[in-house]
Amino acid sequence: MVHPKYKRYFRQTLAFGLIWLTFGLIYVLLEKGILGRLTEYPSTGVAYDFQNALIYIGVGSFLAGLVQGWIEVTWLRKRFAKNRFWVKILFKSVFYLLFLILFLILLSLITNARRLGIPIYDPIALENVSQFVGNFAFWSVIIYAGAALDVALFYSEVNAYLGNGAIYNYSLGKYHKPREEKRIFMFLDMKSSTFIAEQLGHLEYFTLLKTYYADMTNPILETLGEIYQYVGDEIVVSWSLKNGLYNNNCLECFRKIDNRFKKRSAYYRRRFGVVPGFKAGYHIGEVTVGEIGIIKKDIIYTGDILNTTARIQEECNTYNAKTLVSNDLIKVLPKSDTFLFTKIGSLILKGKTKAIQLFRMDFNLSPKG
Repeated sequence: MVHPKYKRYFRQTLAFGLIWLTFGLIYVLLEKGILGRLTEYPSTGVAYDFQNALIYIGVGSFLAGLVQGWIEVTWLRKRFAKNRFWVKILFKSVFYLLFLILFLILLSLITNARRLGIPIYDPIALENVSQFVGNFAFWSVIIYAGAALDVALFYSEVNAYLGNGAIYNYSLGKYHKPREEKRIFMFLDMKSSTFIAEQLGHLEYFTLLKTYYADMTNPILETLGEIYQYVGDEIVVSWSLKNGLYNNNCLECFRKIDNRFKKRSAYYRRRFGVVPGFKAGYHIGEVTVGEIGIIKKDIIYTGDILNTTARIQEECNTYNAKTLVSNDLIKVLPKSDTFLFTKIGSLILKGKTKAIQLFRMDFNLSPKG
């Protein structure tokens, strides 16, 4: 199985390639419409062939998009993660524009050399490219391609702000009409958050929260979780049944988060004077999901499972447990030596009339195999 992180990288990179391909094909069609029956470019005298233009610009655009996408999702996005939105767009645009100019020069050189049947280092091929770069036609291409570059970049940034999959779901209207789904939810809450906030002050506490949630991001992505919402010091993570049950991803998420904070404990003590603890509740059930809102749209889940999971998480304080899992979820989880479950009992949760069995989850420090 490909690691979830690289699957995510591939999906995001592919989006860049498709955006560039779309712009490339539009450009070829516009160029054909403008040139009509002409067999050469009026500004440079270079021969024009629609079929070659379609192939080279189409393939070249797609590849350029993939290159930009891969650079963005694997490297440049991290470099500008803490910068403001406009700073990201400005500096990344300059970087990619320089890359784009070099790419188009190389593409033009290869295309001309192949058309003339000569090596790319031949003086004739180099002269043709020199004329092209010195002509306004070249810079018009740069302007157009720069627009494609910025659209892809803007899409990437907005998608990151809204959450992965949000634009895709809105575009296809996946939840335009409400639909029922069976999902797994984890409500994870910071322990003693009120006391920590009083000790640190509001601004420093907010910085702690940003770092706290940032450290949870990779464990959530690696286990195919979907961040549903942040509610103060609480995060709600959801999984489809397929993703949540595969390799016990839903439980692995908490284990990975726990390990992450153990490794980062020295940093938190040095930076904030405290290592935040947390507790989580798990449950599974049917929800209704759909778009809501007029001037601000959102995709929300409704259903009894949300209230129940929140109540399960609250019971962690009562039983001094880091994690409580409902019996409904345990019954469908794959068998694993990694997790140990201790029955708490059949409980009537606050605000509920039906009893639900809860189990405390612990980690087996020496699993078999």
